[in-house]
Amino acid sequence: MEYLSAHVLTCLIPAFFIAGAIAALLQREAVLKYFGKDSPKWLCYSVASTSGTILAVCSCTILPMFAGICRRGAGIGPATAFLFAGPAINLLAVVLTARVLGLELGAARIAAAVSMAIIIGLIMAAIFERGSDEAEGTEEAACTVPASGGGGEDGRPGYIPPLFVGFLVAVLLAATSGIDLWPKAAIVSALVIASAWLLMRYFTEMEKASFLEETWWLTKRIFPLLLVGTFITGIIGYYLPVDLIRRIFGESDFAACLVASVIGALLYMPTLLEVPIVGTMFGYSSGAMAPGPALALLLAGPSMSLPNMIVIWRIIGSKRATVYITLVIILSTLMGMIYGMVAS
Repeated sequence: MEYLSAHVLTCLIPAFFIAGAIAALLQREAVLKYFGKDSPKWLCYSVASTSGTILAVCSCTILPMFAGICRRGAGIGPATAFLFAGPAINLLAVVLTARVLGLELGAARIAAAVSMAIIIGLIMAAIFERGSDEAEGTEEAACTVPASGGGGEDGRPGYIPPLFVGFLVAVLLAATSGIDLWPKAAIVSALVIASAWLLMRYFTEMEKASFLEETWWLTKRIFPLLLVGTFITGIIGYYLPVDLIRRIFGESDFAACLVASVIGALLYMPTLLEVPIVGTMFGYSSGAMAPGPALALLLAGPSMSLPNMIVIWRIIGSKRATVYITLVIILSTLMGMIYGMVAS
């Protein structure tokens, strides 16, 4: 049960609080307002390609948000960049990737996911921005997402919610660092006290209750599934024929990375389970899976699934969806091959 060892629990607990704070205390409109077609491209794609770490969404919750920003007039490029990047660089999953599968693979996942999101968005915009009649209504629609106000409840400064989330992120970074135990405990304790003071001082009772409810909802939704899924993948990994896996995913060549991308695109991988699936079920932790296919699976798996594809088809139409899905698979394959060459 290496996946559920003490250092992983240490990073999971603050990450759940961060996700709860993001869901309850930060306004999504503060991010989504930058997706309009009139916004500068550098700003649109910077926000869209990194929004997964801010919004903490999975492949399920990204779909209604994607549909919402499309209806509000977001360009097809930033919208699809957001669609891919949201689950691809989910905060919890990225932290677990680095802690369980290695810092190198975790860093490669972040860099590749951000790069892919920008490339996918730019290609989709180049192909479809002035495309069919179906797109014209979306492209001409004004972005009606309201801007966030400068203050909060009872005159609270607007920087307080992001500062609170920043303190929680600092707790996560300190708790998972390589600092010695007692200095680490002192730093974490100070950050926790500072976070608690901000929460008690600046947030209303309703906001505090919402924060705790969101944190608990995320925990009870994800953690039991994580336990069961880790147990199941551990059993499968124990009986999985390692020689067969080595023949399929033992090298970081085109065929191995392509198969990994297609498998990832079709399988439904609940949030966080892609890490034990790659590490145990497909044998990356034991050396049976090469770095290239591992990264390809981590890129395509969380961002897509067969049910996800069906919904995307209904939201943006068959042509756009087909191009988007093809881009995800091809770019995941290429990113895997590149990382395989670098890591070998």
